[in-house]
Amino acid sequence: MAAPLIEASIDINASPEQVWGVVSDLKRMGEWSPQCLKMIVRGAPVSLGTRTININRRGALVWPTTAKIVRFEPNKELAFRVTENHTVWSYTLTPGAAGVTLTERREAANGETTTVSRILIDRMFGGADSFEAELHEGMNESLGKIKRAAEAG
Repeated sequence: MAAPLIEASIDINASPEQVWGVVSDLKRMGEWSPQCLKMIVRGAPVSLGTRTININRRGALVWPTTAKIVRFEPNKELAFRVTENHTVWSYTLTPGAAGVTLTERREAANGETTTVSRILIDRMFGGADSFEAELHEGMNESLGKIKRAAEAG
């Protein structure tokens, strides 16, 4: 069983528009994420319903996934659903006095993912607990990189 929710947040000293400009440029996802090597966007501009092909990595292991943007509200939220495991990854921007709080989430409805995903996580990644701890650590790393890019302008 997967954790229903994994999330991390960071405060960014930049406008929602600046943060959105970084987060919504999905072609740059490989720069932020330690797991996503590359995100190939199918069609432009990025909007609700846009599909992506994602190349993921963990050490020498590389695997593809696909996703579809399921929530898209400029300067507020972007979320995509991964076809292969049914999880939803999102970035939510919350304006504050000194900029924006950016929250990254991985949602697994009712703690459920696909059978194939569960088997692969158990056999290839050491089980859900260690894999999800790694995802949380990766979220913090990604958010730090996004923060640096957004604050640099």
